[in-house]
Amino acid sequence: MDKGYEKERFESLSIKQSVAIKFRNYCRSISKSQSMTLLLMLEFFRDHGISPMESLGPNLMASEVRIMKRINAVIAIMRDVEKTQTKPTAAMILSLFEESITNEKPLILEKKQLEEKSVKYQERKD
Repeated sequence: MDKGYEKERFESLSIKQSVAIKFRNYCRSISKSQSMTLLLMLEFFRDHGISPMESLGPNLMASEVRIMKRINAVIAIMRDVEKTQTKPTAAMILSLFEESITNEKPLILEKKQLEEKSVKYQERKD
């Protein structure tokens, strides 16, 4: 039985025999009752705003083209951000680190080093 529809009574529809055979075969292929299959079809068409009379080819192609344009736009934005923000910032940070490594000076000098420097300084004066 169809869940939620157990207490409803059946109605009959008049359709051609060849159509009924195709419909029953389709219902078996998706493992649904005839009532539920018809309900699912109606809800699908209503929810997606599709008419069975229309061809889906142009609509699907137009949607695919729109999606691809948006994807390309996002890729372009990401590349621009990388060029204008990420790479220059990384280069500045790297140059700061390289500069600080080359200009490192000991913060606290031992007495021996201080004495050696003062001796060298005095030798230069003489």
